Parts: sequence; C-alpha cells; structure tokens
Amino acid sequence: MLILGPTQLSAAVSVLDDEGTVVELPKVAMRVISLAPSLTELLFAAGAGSNIVGVVEYSDFPEAARAIPVVGRHDLLDMERILQLNPDLIVAWQSGNPRASVARLRELGFAVYIAEPKRLDSIPSHLERLSRLTGTESRGNLAAQDFRDHLQLLADTYKNQSPVSVFYQVWDQPLISAGGDELINDIIELCGGRNIFADITLVAPKVSIEAVLARNPEAIIASGMDIERPEWLDDWKNWPTVTAVHNDNLFFVPPELLQRHTPRALLGASMMCNQIDQAREVASQN
Repeated sequence: MLILGPTQLSAAVSVLDDEGTVVELPKVAMRVISLAPSLTELLFAAGAGSNIVGVVEYSDFPEAARAIPVVGRHDLLDMERILQLNPDLIVAWQSGNPRASVARLRELGFAVYIAEPKRLDSIPSHLERLSRLTGTESRGNLAAQDFRDHLQLLADTYKNQSPVSVFYQVWDQPLISAGGDELINDIIELCGGRNIFADITLVAPKVSIEAVLARNPEAIIASGMDIERPEWLDDWKNWPTVTAVHNDNLFFVPPELLQRHTPRALLGASMMCNQIDQAREVASQN
C-alpha cells in the first residue's frame, strides 16, 4: 500500500483527458467514482482501488470492486447517489456515458476525467494519468511500463507474420462485429491479422451474413456475453465454403479480455494471436 506524505496529499495535480480538457485538482483525489467497468479496472490497476467510492453495474474485476456502492448503469446514472457520495473525481467513459449527465456533473462542480481508450497503447497512458490524479504514481507508472513491455513483446513476435483475414463476432442476432476504429481492430492488427470490416468506422457495426461470406475470412473469432463459448459460433458450420469454417478456424476469447480497455486486454491479445497463428499454420499447409 502506498503511503503519501502531507506534501503529496495537498499538492495540486493536473492531467489532460481524452477530450483535450485539463483536469485540475487542488490535491490528489481520495474519493473517486468510476462510470464504466473498464475504468474501475484501470483505477485498480493504477493502484487507486481503495480510493473508489462508487462504480456502475458490472464492475466485477478485481473481486474487491464488487463490494463498492453502485451508482447506476453506465448508460443510466443515479445522479442523487453520486451527489450523496460527494466524489472529488469522476472518471467517465466518453462514448458510453450519457453526455447530458456528464455535462450536468460538471455543472455541479465535480471534476470529470473523460476516457476513451481505443488503442492498446493508450491503456498505459491512462494508468499514468489516473495514478497522477489519485496520488499512486509509483504503482501506476510501474503498471504502465509493464504493459508497454508486454505489448512490445507481442508486436515483435507477430510483426513479420503473413496476414490472416479475421471476422470478429461480438453477437449473433443482430450480427455485430468490430470496425476499424476500435480496440479489437488494434489487437487483430497486432497479431498480424486483417479485420475484414476495418473499413467501417462505426463502433460495433451491424453486418450481414452475406457481407461476411463475400469477404471470406480465414478465421472467425467470437466473444459473446460471458466466459463460456457461445453456441452460435457453430452456426457458421452451415457455410462450409467459408475458409474459416473449411479449416476449422472457429475460435473464442472471453469478452472481458478483449472488449474492456484494461491491462487484461493483453491476455486476450495473447489468446487471439495464438488463434490467428493456428489459422496461419493451417493456411501454410494448404
């Protein structure tokens, strides 16, 4: 546990958030509310878990996060509860929280840090900035450097591998994938893959079966809702002419390891890289 001296506790701190706003505090934040499960996880990883006084639903990692009072859902905030908790910092999700609610929190005088990590290399930056705001810089900086080291190792391992076309499936009805401006796309490219829907700039775009068939992926990687492999992944076996199906390259990675912008994304990335490598090996034998 990091022990701060009186000077550190009382010194003003400031960082730039993802909207380009300078977030300035008269002293490090000791009462923090997180408005997304991924941001809760980032705060814990930055060493600020004990500073969190409120979270939104599904903030379930690490285990200690489950005991923190809930202030609504990411898309429906309990403003009264937030006021009662009187935070000195609110960490908000740019594309996930209601903009009107975030604006209202600022009008009420709360300091709000906006986060929208879209790439793997933005995660360590958030660890550093959040740890600065909460007075846990030694822990946050160490976590950030560890993340960068592991990310570089993966990048070096797969940078010269032959490309593999990948369809990443978030859900089946409607059929949802990942576009080119998302963390998932970044991970696919890190592994030497090519996202077949990288040309779509929308987040979590709805796509058609016909579009998937036309782009004929060499690997299909699904997420779903929990740690269990979704049954609908096997529905692709109805389309045996798709290269991924023909070569039995139907894979699964638990969604919390890929769809949360946290240090655990590297665990998901390692799994995905191994799967894409399997598809690459099969292709080399054909």
